[in-house]
Amino acid sequence: MASFLQIADDDEGHELDLFCVPRHYENDLERVIIPHGLIMDRTERLARDIIRDMGGHHIAALCVLKGGYTFFADLLDHIQVLNQNCDESLPLTVDFIRVKSYCNDRSTNSVKVIGGEELSKLSGKNVLIVEDVVETGRTMETLLSLLSECKPKMVKVVSLLVKRTPRSSGYRPDYIGFEVPDAFLVGYALDYNEHFRDLSHICILNDQAKEKYKV
Repeated sequence: MASFLQIADDDEGHELDLFCVPRHYENDLERVIIPHGLIMDRTERLARDIIRDMGGHHIAALCVLKGGYTFFADLLDHIQVLNQNCDESLPLTVDFIRVKSYCNDRSTNSVKVIGGEELSKLSGKNVLIVEDVVETGRTMETLLSLLSECKPKMVKVVSLLVKRTPRSSGYRPDYIGFEVPDAFLVGYALDYNEHFRDLSHICILNDQAKEKYKV
């Protein structure tokens, strides 16, 4: 089973005024739940674990957009540094796919994959899927099902976050950064209707902001 850093349900997080938070978001957030520095440290360890398990293979890294792009870039930066300093290096190529399953703060239970026709190029390759958050697990299960039709050689999934939720299908990624409470989280490229991607820390969104930015 994948190891992870657990953020407890009763974790009070951190007051906003202890961190640099963009002024235009100060009234939209409850608290900082994962500071940026902790995200970076955990991402570095995930990179090391991935190289330990997959080093020596040529890997096609597949970024799930849009929320995964910052984690994807930072993870690959750490892998690049480790590649320069470790005996087990990891040759990488990159690709991108967009998956949409949310409307406001709710999962629609309908997974839309944009760019799925490009998955055929991953046939016979070792694939590392990089995701920002796994909640119900249905999105990733849908993507893995589509990918399996292309017959890749190996598939591993790394997700920065996994939510503890009764809506979960039971799916768990191969690599997990943090297990987090069932709250709506924004920042570090996680969005609410395209807002908050420019926030460095991962924060809990307050109810007023959900109404403010609702579409």
